[in-house]
Amino acid sequence: MTTAKPGAAQPGASDSGEETLGSFGYAQELKRSLSLTDLVVYGLVFMVPIAPFTIFGVVFNGSKGMVALTYLIGLVAMLFTALSYREMSRAFPIAGSVYAYAGRGINDKVGFLAGWAILLDYLLIPTLLYVMSAAALTSLVPAVPQWAWVIVFVLVNTVVNFLGIESTARLNRLFLFGELVVLALFVGFGLAAVARGENGARFTLDPLLKPELLTPGLIFGALSIAVLSFLGFDGISTLSEEVRGGGRRLVGRATILALCLVAGLFVVQTYVAALLVPGRESFPDGDATNSAFYDIAWIAGGGWLKVTVAVAAALATGIANSLVAQAATSRLLFSMARDRKLPRFLAHVHPTRRTPERAILFVAAISLVLGLFFTGQIDLLSSLVNFGALFSFLMLHVAVFVHFRLRNRSTRWHLHILAPALGFLIIGSVLVNADTRAKIGGLAWLAVGAVVLVFYTRSGRGADLKLED
Repeated sequence: MTTAKPGAAQPGASDSGEETLGSFGYAQELKRSLSLTDLVVYGLVFMVPIAPFTIFGVVFNGSKGMVALTYLIGLVAMLFTALSYREMSRAFPIAGSVYAYAGRGINDKVGFLAGWAILLDYLLIPTLLYVMSAAALTSLVPAVPQWAWVIVFVLVNTVVNFLGIESTARLNRLFLFGELVVLALFVGFGLAAVARGENGARFTLDPLLKPELLTPGLIFGALSIAVLSFLGFDGISTLSEEVRGGGRRLVGRATILALCLVAGLFVVQTYVAALLVPGRESFPDGDATNSAFYDIAWIAGGGWLKVTVAVAAALATGIANSLVAQAATSRLLFSMARDRKLPRFLAHVHPTRRTPERAILFVAAISLVLGLFFTGQIDLLSSLVNFGALFSFLMLHVAVFVHFRLRNRSTRWHLHILAPALGFLIIGSVLVNADTRAKIGGLAWLAVGAVVLVFYTRSGRGADLKLED
């Protein structure tokens, strides 16, 4: 399938959903019902506004207590990638995320490898979230084994996603509201505890900056941690074909907005938490680090707040976060299968609910099998997820430069040369310094993808996504 040059469309071009997809050679199959608010909520839930609850101790140790600064650095770093997503979502407002962007922006073979890489991220994210939440809830309810929680999470999320994107959007709003309520409780009680001087706390700028401890090495270490904390905002782009009116601009706008909003929430909660452990630069390894935020919640409001925070964190990852992750993964599979880059049956859309039902069920089956197999292996899953996302981000930045600068001779150097270049350098540095297991597993996954690509190329299957010159 060869398309005309829709990717070069400039602001002011028609934004009709069906016209947009038609110009790329696709029919409108998914249901267009999402608004800007729905997209922002989706992105926030994907990134989890209370994510620092679970990793606060690790980030605190890596930044010597400057946790809030770490998230500000992460925001600046990830803005370059978010800008690249915005530019490509405007040029190519179709499902598939970085698979579609690299495929249309560079060529279909690079697009396949980018899509294959982010599949490692998207296929394993629900599994990772199920395993993390199961471990947390089992610690609170020891009578229920971890595998039972995994099954419950998979069933709940699959049913909601199967009912349609509107059901997913409604539940997203409910979960976001719940997370924000818990977050407000922590911040409110935390500030009150600081005002009372609990645990020797006092108001200070130390969580934002300790000049005597700030070094290039610390900044780089904090950058690596912070970049990974924001993974998930990219999932908004997978919903491009379900936005009302075509959404050529809404997806990019939502991506930037969700990233900035969640960064603000990260900074506020970690700033308050760090104030309640004055004089510290680290927590002891092991349980003390893993439960650091929950112990701080106990200082702020007592045992009830500690339990509330712990349960909220478990449900936010096990249901809310994994719900949107499953939705994003199914749309990526749908997009690649539609182009015959994956088995065609995954591109089937339910005639009434207009959801990629087979892709949803496939993701559920994979998550269930892997969730039961990888129970207790959170570190390994995390490292593999990170590799897939980071590699695909590299391809995204290259696609921006190739499509806008080399192909269309763009003179907007700040968006199409400088931003992707800085984004590439930042993501590349994090990837090079990633966990060794992540690099080994990720490269093995890419090798398998290369073999699959050769098979599809030699068998003559797949769509030609290259733009006409």
